[in-house]
Amino acid sequence: MKKHALVNLVSACLLAMPFVNSVAAEEEINIYSARKEALIKPLLDQFSEETGITINLVTGKDDALLQKLKLEGENTPADLLFTADAGRLHRAKEASLTQTIESEVLEANIPAKLRDPDWQWVGLTYRARPIMYAKDRVEPDDLSTYEALVEPKWQGRICVRSSGNIYNQSLLASMIAADGLEKTEQWAEGLVENFARPPAGGDTDQIKAVAAGECDIAIANTYYLARLAKSADEGEQAIADKVAVFWPNQGEDERGTHINVSGAALTQNAANKDNALQLLEYMTNDDAQAWYSDVNGEYPVKPGVEVSDVLKSWGAFKSDELNLSELGKNNADALKAMDKAGWK
Repeated sequence: MKKHALVNLVSACLLAMPFVNSVAAEEEINIYSARKEALIKPLLDQFSEETGITINLVTGKDDALLQKLKLEGENTPADLLFTADAGRLHRAKEASLTQTIESEVLEANIPAKLRDPDWQWVGLTYRARPIMYAKDRVEPDDLSTYEALVEPKWQGRICVRSSGNIYNQSLLASMIAADGLEKTEQWAEGLVENFARPPAGGDTDQIKAVAAGECDIAIANTYYLARLAKSADEGEQAIADKVAVFWPNQGEDERGTHINVSGAALTQNAANKDNALQLLEYMTNDDAQAWYSDVNGEYPVKPGVEVSDVLKSWGAFKSDELNLSELGKNNADALKAMDKAGWK
């Protein structure tokens, strides 16, 4: 059997496995998470140590976990769904896989734009998707907005990952909300014309390409640069040192830089609802939010929590005030715009 086929088979089997001891235990929470284990498990372990509540964690790809929830229906053991994009959380809501979250703590801790208006999901952290540029080849005064990236001066100078990436889809979804579909389609066509190379790799690869001189600017999520800057690998630190962050759309009449969340939804058939809500509240307290910033390079959703030194070094910025539920609503149009533009 080929290696990639074996990996796919093993992954499918893992997703098909039930939780161990998932039936009827009073003090437990069952989580399906599209976030990598290393990004959340230390916090989950700390919660378990403090509360005595056992957490059973299954990780997998976003779409696979959504399909798993659909297939399991009312028999699912899952109490919470964690994922890394508002668009995917919206898909869970549209598929009737979620239920209303009721919590005064979460209402106080999470700004309205970072949660579903119907309380079907909440953001737990957020990240920005700004422009990142080569310090030695680009003057920040040459940059201004996302829309300006289609100018001829950027021809052959831009790196960005594929249209299949949900982060890019959500960026375009936000632009549709701000500029309309027709203008966004035109923007996508102009951006493709300015690509330095066909899209390939993840956000870290785009940042590395800028540092290596393959392109001069990239669009990428902030936490990828934070990880390189905080890496114990001197080579990765050197890459981060060659790249700077530019916050687009900061003018008085402009909408601000695009942001997105990692978040959670309470599943429609959650058997451990009270415990699940307790965990969500815990994950938005000051210490947990500061941990996310220090360790994962993400921004706290709770106002007033201090961010890490790396994030501070990039300066403050104005973020888009769009309610992030709009990212999911505009996802289909965003995909059409990218396909029309030939964004592979």
